[in-house]
Amino acid sequence: MRIDYGVPATADPLLTKYDHKVSIVSSTIPVTITPKAAQQVLSIMRTKNIPAGYALRIGIRGGSGCGGHQLILGFDTKKDNDLAYNQESIPVLVDKSHMMYVFGKEVDFYEGADAKGFVFVEASR
Repeated sequence: MRIDYGVPATADPLLTKYDHKVSIVSSTIPVTITPKAAQQVLSIMRTKNIPAGYALRIGIRGGSGCGGHQLILGFDTKKDNDLAYNQESIPVLVDKSHMMYVFGKEVDFYEGADAKGFVFVEASR
C-alpha cells in the first residue's frame, strides 16, 4: 500500500519510509543556498580538490551550556541518517537529527569591508 499526497513523482522527490507499507513524499528543501553562496561553494570544491562523492554538509555543533549550538558548513560523504538533495548544482547533506535547528535557514555569502564568509540567515520563502 502506498499513500500519495499529491506531490508529482517525476520531480525527483525526497522519499522517507516510515514503515514498509507507507511512504511520504516531500519536495521541501530544508536549507536553501543563495546563488552567491553557491558560486563560492563551487569555487571551493574546484580549488580545494574536494573528492568526487563528497557533498556540502549543513549541520550543527555543540548544543550544551550557555553557548548553545553553532551552525556549520563542511564537506563530507553521505551517512545513513542523512537527508541528501541538490541545491544550485551542489549536492547537500543534512543529518536528520539536525533538521529542527537548520530548517528554514538560507546559506548566503557576505563580502564587506569588515569581513567575508558564509552566513546563515532566515530564508525568505
